[in-house]
Amino acid sequence: MSTGTDIAIRALQAAEDERTHGRRRGKKPLNVSHIILHVILAVGALIMAGPFIWMLLSSLKPLSEIFQQPPSLLPNDWRFDNYARAWEGADFARGFFNSFYIATTVTVVSVLTSAMAGYAFARIKFFGRSGLFMTFLATMMVPMQLTIIPLYIIMGSIGWVDTHLSLIVPPAMFNAFGVFLMRQYVRGIPKELDEAAAIDGASRLRIFVTIILPILRTPMAALGIFTFLSQWNNFFYPLIFLNSPEKFTLPLVVNQFKGEYASDWTSLMSACTMAAAPLLILFIFAQRQIVEGVALSGSKG
Repeated sequence: MSTGTDIAIRALQAAEDERTHGRRRGKKPLNVSHIILHVILAVGALIMAGPFIWMLLSSLKPLSEIFQQPPSLLPNDWRFDNYARAWEGADFARGFFNSFYIATTVTVVSVLTSAMAGYAFARIKFFGRSGLFMTFLATMMVPMQLTIIPLYIIMGSIGWVDTHLSLIVPPAMFNAFGVFLMRQYVRGIPKELDEAAAIDGASRLRIFVTIILPILRTPMAALGIFTFLSQWNNFFYPLIFLNSPEKFTLPLVVNQFKGEYASDWTSLMSACTMAAAPLLILFIFAQRQIVEGVALSGSKG
């Protein structure tokens, strides 16, 4: 009886050893080039994150430690009240709200108008379509500094200077990159879908709303993220068009912590950290859409 038990135990051990050796034989050999590549990427990511880490830790230091020599990465005296002082100073809450609603409004309207224009350029045949689309693309090569003077004259003539309309209407109604992205993606959608809907009696507007828009969810999400990020970080246009402090957006509010002869660096670092926090949260939850948006801009059509 004991002999049979020993034989069974040895058989089980032999089977386990065979499975272990099989797994070892099935493992792929280490690829040295992949290891080197990942090390380089990790070092590059750490270098890119360095300024943000320094800003975050500096926001928790007292002013006396900002320029101490030799510099220290970690604060000796952790000051979390810097954030409360930055939030209360320079009307940070109002600037945060202004930036949020301006960026959200521009994003929603810009995505919708870009989708409509992209569908028109891809599906509707009209006189001068190619020339008009090339004109759209040509505007992407013109620096905004060259158009700011005529744009300011137009905004002044209609009374939109020192109003949020000057920051909302132009970028919401004209987005050359958005039109290009939507047009490239619509060209990749089979025309048979439009023709089948037209045979069933669907109008052009119904085809666009019920068929094209649901398919455009991925590029629209990517375009919305890009548009929101650009509007949230926009400093140049609010600096030109806004004069009243209560209408300032977040970049202008943060800039108020810098003085001509002295700057409140701890409050400035705290304000910059709070201004960057929504973008970091957005990037964490929308990494896939951002990557797909970059790929879609050149892969369709």
